[in-house]
Order: sequence, then structure tokens, then C-alpha cells
Amino acid sequence: MPRIKSPHLLVAESGADREGHGLRRTMGLFQLICFGIGAIVGTGIFVGLSDSVAQAGPAVVVSFVLAAVTCVFTALSFAELGGAIPVSGSSYSFAYAGLGESTAFLVGWCLLLEYGISISAVAVGWSQYVNELLHSLTGLQLPHALSAGPGDGGIVNLPAVVVIAMAAVLLVRGVRESARATAAMAAVKLVVLVAFCAIGFSAFKDGNLAPFSPAGLGGIGAGTTAAFFSYIGFDAITTAGEEARNPRRDIPVAILVCMAVVTLLYCAVALAAIGAIGGGRVAGRPAALSYVVNQVTGSTIGGGVIAFGAVVAIASVVLAVMYGQTRILMSMSRDGLIPRVFEKVSPRTATPVAGTVIVAAVFALPAAFASLDAVMNLCTIGTLAIMAVVNIAVIALRRREPALARTFRVPLHPVLPLLGVGFCLYLMYETGWTTWIQFAVFLAVGLLVYVGYGRRNSTLALAKSDAVTPDATDAVLQEA
Repeated sequence: MPRIKSPHLLVAESGADREGHGLRRTMGLFQLICFGIGAIVGTGIFVGLSDSVAQAGPAVVVSFVLAAVTCVFTALSFAELGGAIPVSGSSYSFAYAGLGESTAFLVGWCLLLEYGISISAVAVGWSQYVNELLHSLTGLQLPHALSAGPGDGGIVNLPAVVVIAMAAVLLVRGVRESARATAAMAAVKLVVLVAFCAIGFSAFKDGNLAPFSPAGLGGIGAGTTAAFFSYIGFDAITTAGEEARNPRRDIPVAILVCMAVVTLLYCAVALAAIGAIGGGRVAGRPAALSYVVNQVTGSTIGGGVIAFGAVVAIASVVLAVMYGQTRILMSMSRDGLIPRVFEKVSPRTATPVAGTVIVAAVFALPAAFASLDAVMNLCTIGTLAIMAVVNIAVIALRRREPALARTFRVPLHPVLPLLGVGFCLYLMYETGWTTWIQFAVFLAVGLLVYVGYGRRNSTLALAKSDAVTPDATDAVLQEA
């Protein structure tokens, strides 16, 4: 039988580490929405739009909608579980409560992949727009050797390392400061993208949308897989479960609001860009949004403003996603599945300082030296697998814990969670067999780590060895 941790025990254990210094509940609904937008809107639209257009052409709008539909089904499941189990572990904790410890560990293992690659890739995208901004302001650019890794013809990507280091410093200072910075950056990126849409639609031509789907359904499917990366990050909202003032109410609302805003924004940006200059000129173009504005206005000033917005937007993604990664690692450490250093919270700043520094150092290395294009599909398939597990966890918990307090319930259960699983499997199929082989190897390594370390050091295993069963512990906590 799998080791399953009850939702009541997960909630009871949250809020304080073993030294007694807990996280502080300082985030309200507005901060959570800004945090969600900060985690989602960034490289996917500012940098990845051109890759999606290269696959689907003007039909990239359909690809964005299909990717959003996939995410919406899972977002509903995240909303239910985030309101019922408001802890920092997010999908890792949801899997622990619904499907058991081994599945939860592999979900956490995949989250390392998702967040690690996305942080590093986002930092590399930030470097591109820093150069674009410098060029628009001064006419100069950073040397290629210092703004690209060896895989891209350079030596080291210093801007990518800098943005990760800045995010780490802000996260170490405290969640209140991080939330304020994220809110400010979210406002800037929304203003910039709305301004881009206004400029793009001013030059909109119907003829630029033809042919609408040059690669047919296959191109739309490939574009959907590429566009999916643009939505990665909405699950980070649930990692604020122990630092939100009213998590049971605010987390579900924040998730649904963010998905609605982001989907509308992405479709509008894609239409504005392609309608202004055509899909052929957008496809494969670095810093595509700045290029579109420069072509429409005939000046580099507008492109410089877009580049500034991109620099701010992408920095906020690094900040928000790194925040989520440190909180998930803290939850896994609390459960004994990874070393205890990740659960230690500073009594002065109420943040996991050591865990944040380790995460920043580890993720800075691939950002500085590696070309991440080859593993982007691996990140996508790992994320889709996590989302499929979360949808299954909703069904499992409805059966196992029917009386669990839920502030939000997925409508049409279990139809919508099953549709979420189906959409995830379809997009996983679209990544190709090579990616599947890579993913299988990655999971096998994770399973070895779990068997070699996590299973033996699990707090549930230790509780069992002390003749204290999880159910007995749960009963004591509920009675108290």
C-alpha cells in the first residue's frame, strides 16, 4: 500500500519548521494575483511567441487557446486542492495526500525539472532583451562572449546569472518585499503588453492572417506544445499556501483570475503581432515584440519601451518561479524526502535562506553555460505529467476524503479532471518519442533517488518505526 499523508496532517504540519520559526502570512488576494501574473507572463510571450508562430503560423491563436484549455482544466483542480490543502508543497503535497509518497516524490522530482529549466531558460531570455534595451538606449550591446553560453557561441551568459542573483537576494530579504516587487513588475508588464496591442492593432491588416494555418492541424498541435510553455507558472500560486492571509478563499480565486487574464492577453498579443507585419516576419525572430513595434512605428524608441517591459516581465518570472521552487523543496525537506537544509527558515527574515541560495547557485549554472533548447520539450512533458497527476489527485481525494472542507469544487466532477488528463496526454504525445525516452530516463533516476534516500528517511517511515501510524497522528491532530 502507498504511504499516504492525510490532508489534515499536511495542514497541521505547515506554518513552522522544526526550529519553530514559521513563514509569515502577509499575502492578500491582490498580491496573489500579481504573483500569479508575475510567474506566468514573461519569456513565453516575449521570447517564445516567435517559436510558436514558426510552428502554427497565424493559427497560433488557436494554439494559445488549446494550451489554455489544457491549463484551465488543471487550474480548476489546482483551485480545489489549493483551497482544501493550503500548504507550500503545491502539486507535490496534493499528490502525497491523493496518491501516495512515491508518486509525490516523482512529482517533486518533475517540479525540479519544470522550475529549474524554466528559471534558467527565462534568465537566458532576459539576457536577449537586456541587449535589445541597451541597443535602443545607447546603440551598444554586450559582447556576445559575455551574453551567451558556449552552446550558443559565447563563453558565459552573465546577464542570466545576474537576474537569478537579484531574485535570490530579494527572496532572502522577505516575502513581503518580494510580493511588493512582483506586484510592481506585474503592473509594468501589463501596461507594456496593452500598449503593444494598441500599436499592433493600429497597423492590422487582414491579409497578414493568410494563409491562416499553413501547416494544418499538425502545425497547430506543434504550436500548442510550444505555446504551453507560455502558461507554465500558474501552479506557483499554490506554493504561497502558508504565506497567504486567507489561502482557502484567495488561492482558488487568484488561479482562475490569472488564467482568464493571461489567456486573453496572449491571444490579443499574438493577433496584434501577426496582423501588423505577418506571421512570416514574426516566426523565429529574436525579441519579436520589439521588432514588431520598430517596424510599425519606424523608430527604435517604441521597441526600447517594449524591451524595458520584457526585462521587467522576465525578471518577475524568475522571482516568482524561484519562490515556488524553494517552498516546494521546503515541504519535501519537512517530509524527510530530501536533506533537512531546505526546510530551515531564518527567524529574522522568515524565509528559507539556505534553500534559496542553493537553488540560485544550481540554476545559475545552466543559465550561464548551457544551451537549453534541447531540453525544453523535456520540461514541457514533465510539467504536463505533473498536471495530469493533479487532476487524478482531485478524483482520488474526492473518494478518500469526501468530508474535506473545500472552498472551491471542480464543476462536472469527474468529467473535467478526466478531460484535463486527456489534454495533458495529447500534448505529451506531441513532444515526440525522443522526449519520451529522455523523460523515462529522468523518472528512473528520480526513482533511484527516492529508493536510496527518500523512502528510508521519510517522516512517515520514521513514524511507523516508532509505532505511530499516520492515521493515529491525524486523529490526535483533529482531536486537538
